[in-house]
Amino acid sequence: MEREHYYEPEDKLWKRFLYRIIYRSDTKLGKLFDIVLLSLIFVSTGIIMMESIPALDKKFHIYFIILEWIISLMFTTEYVMRIAVIKNKKNYIFSFFGIIDFLSLVPFYLSFFFPFTKYFLIFRMLRMLRVFRIFNLLDFMNDGYFIVKALKNSSRKIYIFLLFLIIFSVIVGSLMFMVEGGRPGFETIPQSIYWAVVTVTTVGYGDVSPITPTGKFFAVILMLAGYSIIAVPTGIVTAEMRNKRQNLELICERCGNDDIDDDARYCKRCGEKLQIL
Repeated sequence: MEREHYYEPEDKLWKRFLYRIIYRSDTKLGKLFDIVLLSLIFVSTGIIMMESIPALDKKFHIYFIILEWIISLMFTTEYVMRIAVIKNKKNYIFSFFGIIDFLSLVPFYLSFFFPFTKYFLIFRMLRMLRVFRIFNLLDFMNDGYFIVKALKNSSRKIYIFLLFLIIFSVIVGSLMFMVEGGRPGFETIPQSIYWAVVTVTTVGYGDVSPITPTGKFFAVILMLAGYSIIAVPTGIVTAEMRNKRQNLELICERCGNDDIDDDARYCKRCGEKLQIL
């Protein structure tokens, strides 16, 4: 019998061709695709920024609209192509970058039917997160996961600290309300608590300040205490990260090398990626 299917179906050939361009950067077309995509991201971000400047928006509004139409249609085409050429479509649609792509497109189309959604067009800024994918920086995001896990493990201590900080701010604010005697900025206890929070976090807007000598004295004490208070959560997270790193078995699974630096992500002997999380 004559053999059938000597060649792959044409639909698979073009899908494989587009897949390599869209999802990989090991070809000239793939690199060109990434460069075009990166340029569109920066242009789109620049348009959003310039639209917020009344003088520029009034003068070039029509050009901003046309450019945004063109860019949004190109991103829509790219989004559809990513879904079309990938085998497991759910993996992309519900992935982090798939959701980012979707959120950055939806407000543009909703604005045609619901005018108030124009305020959500700022979601187009989410496109900048795709720079991580274009530059293949996902490996560096492991460090981010490491920090997030340390924050999660130390969340109980941080919650207790925040509760203490809230109580402390309420007490100090109430005290300043009595000391200042209802002077500007301290007319109510909530306003005085606002001043206490701004002061203890060392933000120092300067819109409210005590006038009486006693109030200034308490302000000095609060400012000095603020430096110590701010250092507490940093110390908690740092200690958790140190403990987590020390508890890891830093041994290369491929070659068994145990001479691994604390900040290493790859084995210095064989280049194997280390499982640090």
